[in-house]
Amino acid sequence: MKNLGKRIYLILIILFLYLPILTLMVFSFNESKSMSIWTGFSLKWYKEMLGNSMIMEAIWNTFTIALAAAAIATIIGTLACIGIMAMKKRSETVIMGLNNIPLLNADIVTGISLMMTFLVFGISLNWGTVLLSHITFCIPYVILSVMPKFKQLAGNTYEAALDLGATPLYAFYKVVLPDIRPGIVSGFLLAFTMSVDDFVITHFTRGAGINTISTLIYSQVKVGIRPTLFALSTLIFVTVLVILVTSNVASNKEDGKGKKRIMAVLTTLVVCLLGGTLFLSGVSGGSGGKEVHVYCFGDYIDPALIKEFEKETGIKVVMDTFDTNEEMYPVIKNGSVNYDVICGSDYMIDKMIGEDLLAEIDYSIIPNVANLDEKYLKVAENFDPGNKYSVPHTWGTLGILYDINKIPEGSITSWNDLWDSKYKGKIVMPDSMRDTLAIALKAKGYSLNTTAEGEIKEASDYLIEQKPLVYKYANDSARDIILGGSADIAVIWNGEVLYCQEENPDLAYVVPKEGSEDFTDSWAIPKTAKNKENGEKWINFMLDKDVAMTNFDYLTYSIPNISVIDSVKDDAAKMNVLFPEDAVLTKCEALKNLGPAADDLYTKYWKKFKS
Repeated sequence: MKNLGKRIYLILIILFLYLPILTLMVFSFNESKSMSIWTGFSLKWYKEMLGNSMIMEAIWNTFTIALAAAAIATIIGTLACIGIMAMKKRSETVIMGLNNIPLLNADIVTGISLMMTFLVFGISLNWGTVLLSHITFCIPYVILSVMPKFKQLAGNTYEAALDLGATPLYAFYKVVLPDIRPGIVSGFLLAFTMSVDDFVITHFTRGAGINTISTLIYSQVKVGIRPTLFALSTLIFVTVLVILVTSNVASNKEDGKGKKRIMAVLTTLVVCLLGGTLFLSGVSGGSGGKEVHVYCFGDYIDPALIKEFEKETGIKVVMDTFDTNEEMYPVIKNGSVNYDVICGSDYMIDKMIGEDLLAEIDYSIIPNVANLDEKYLKVAENFDPGNKYSVPHTWGTLGILYDINKIPEGSITSWNDLWDSKYKGKIVMPDSMRDTLAIALKAKGYSLNTTAEGEIKEASDYLIEQKPLVYKYANDSARDIILGGSADIAVIWNGEVLYCQEENPDLAYVVPKEGSEDFTDSWAIPKTAKNKENGEKWINFMLDKDVAMTNFDYLTYSIPNISVIDSVKDDAAKMNVLFPEDAVLTKCEALKNLGPAADDLYTKYWKKFKS
């Protein structure tokens, strides 16, 4: 019975550790884009992953930075241990104490401090700054691994070797190094692992177009993580598993030749992995020195279009992504990285125009602006009068998606329906300050851009009243929650609706009768752009009719291009979702930049609601 209990306990631990990974691996072979519905076996996500240059470059950056940082940190850390061992006891204690501080320090503090150091000394953020940062935070881990091996050294062996005529270097290589080698190897592996796993420090110190696996995944949160990243995660796990098993076999080999053969296999595997990634990413392709640095929301562009633009223009695209406007703004404001073209939302474009951060667009280089529906150019004039500084990329509305198998079609027409107790535990609300408060403000008949404290307080209290009815507050995962059947109602952007209806046709979408929030994400040129004309060529390319259709098929968000509108105009259901009638649009509002005082009010009552 005792042994049975141990086995059950072991099985539970293994399931807890590996069941989530197994689930991810299974869904990497799913035909569907959904994380909750299995529609059949397919390898298409692996094919798409291998053809995605951004993913390939992220893999290349991740492992080259990790290998270089671990190697350099190991050398520096080992040399530091030699110096520390030569110190007096008190000095050694002080230095080891200082070495331990970065280990206990929060990563965000380290990341911000390194970023500020680079900026203060005028060092532009790039691949090199990430490498330097990784070396910096890896060195203490190496010292922590190597130092105990120095402590275990026999006291007089090194001096004895010197007395027998050995040179200091030869004595170190023959006497000291064999004893400390396990610590050096452990330090290297620990540094490599920490570098591959790091997100926070990389996030703050990377420059234009520099993504690692972790930053790429994070940046794609805005429109949801695609199954290509499931495939990527599966390959990484399998690779690590193969290396781990092989190294364990090597450690059990008694003969040195067997170990060397297995280590040769591992080295070959790593070289092939990096070489294959370099080949697939195409990072070595020439562009005659012409580049355009693009900064936009994650997974907002079909990766195939990047290659098409490069082929058509001879201009290399350096793509970098972000998750929110608030993440993008300080990068442009502080000029820490220079971008030639950015994609931002209406209220942020408005804010950046007011702060003189954007350059006027030369429309003589953008003749394809004629492909945009004039209606949406006029909508964009609400935040950019005359369309001087921005060109619309996507447009959309916030509405309610619900399952008509469980809720009769047409029974949900108002935001106030989300406060109906009969839907308790079946509602998914957004987890975003302005978006969530906008719902309550509209339900109460107020503007979502109100600055009246009484109205904002009333909206916050109304959300508190709704809390017991809500299943979950979620943003991008809302679509998968309703597809998985955990909820019947979800507040969602219209760009997600077609995605959801492909998996479940029995989902209906409505923009509530009180009106809603609409958004326009637009292309703009920062004043600091070094390749302004190339940025305008990028905008013109994205406005091409065929390009817009390709991106629409990939993204499913409303693109106000005539070609996209024409492709759905005969489908009333799609048209109502993607491009609703004027009667709906007149009741919608875009979020505006309200200024610091109003921002403080919204934050105050958002915190009250969240607590």
